[in-house]
Amino acid sequence: MSGQVTGHGGRKTLSTWAAASLVVMSAAAAVAAAIVMAARQPDLAAPAGHRPAGIPPAISAGTVTLMRLSSAPAGTAPSFTLTDQDDRRLSLAGLRGKAVVLEFMDSRCTDVCPLVSREFIDAYRDLGGAQDRVVFVAVNVNQRYNQVADVLAYSRAHQLTAIPDWHFLTGPAAVLRAVWREYDIAVTADRRAGALAHTATVYFITPGGTERYTATPVATHTGGAASLPSGQISGWGQGIAQVAEATLG
Repeated sequence: MSGQVTGHGGRKTLSTWAAASLVVMSAAAAVAAAIVMAARQPDLAAPAGHRPAGIPPAISAGTVTLMRLSSAPAGTAPSFTLTDQDDRRLSLAGLRGKAVVLEFMDSRCTDVCPLVSREFIDAYRDLGGAQDRVVFVAVNVNQRYNQVADVLAYSRAHQLTAIPDWHFLTGPAAVLRAVWREYDIAVTADRRAGALAHTATVYFITPGGTERYTATPVATHTGGAASLPSGQISGWGQGIAQVAEATLG
């Protein structure tokens, strides 16, 4: 298993526009992650009813608020090459011609990532006739469980293999960390509990390879477990489908 990343000198401007959402698996990890993210990114989520510049009218204000949707500054998405759950080498540049929904997931997560997985499945179904023009991609944030078998097990457990164009990408730890840096993904670990916390920004990339929009998942944590009302999961699925279609235009 191997991989590589083609950088663009870091993403220093991201903290001025993208709100951070943390996937939290333990209280200790949450505290560590919150400290990291507070230093990196302010919470710039749009208030209810406010439409950030660059969001098309076809996307409702409710969807914008639910997804904490923002326009990305113009620029080519940093390229990388990693290996997916079927042991296929895949580059971001090789996906040109289709819209890409890009997320960062923990291959061992039992918390928020499974909720996002359900949203992706709903989004694929909601795309209808546009299904074959959109690719769903996740990059592994767990450098301890970074084998093809790990991302395959997660994909099967959460039924993501039902999406024909689904790719859960992984690679050597050093290459994964380079991809995280390029996309400003903070990953923290509680070594005692073995839990991870990470930024959960979703990127929408045009068929030409340009970042167009970002969204930030949010979930409610109760007693260490993450949950969302089924209506919100469905709403996120519909929202992802709408934004992905807007990214095609």
